[in-house]
Amino acid sequence: MMITTDVVRELLSDPKIFAALPDAMDDDADLALDSLGLVWFLHQLELRYGVEIEPAEAFLAEFTSVRRITDYLNDHHLAARP
Repeated sequence: MMITTDVVRELLSDPKIFAALPDAMDDDADLALDSLGLVWFLHQLELRYGVEIEPAEAFLAEFTSVRRITDYLNDHHLAARP
């Protein structure tokens, strides 16, 4: 299973993370995800897709754009899954 940029964008569109994530925002545009938003994002990711990531693992430096989040998830967490 791969996580797509559309999936990441949908999860980030949660009002508890980004109340007004622009639909036309480029996948490489800079994001400023705070720690509470990160925890909620990871919680939703686990609930919806069964991907468990401890907040301490998910370095904010990796979560700076939709594309970087997608790449991080696919490269570090989904590649290792059976």
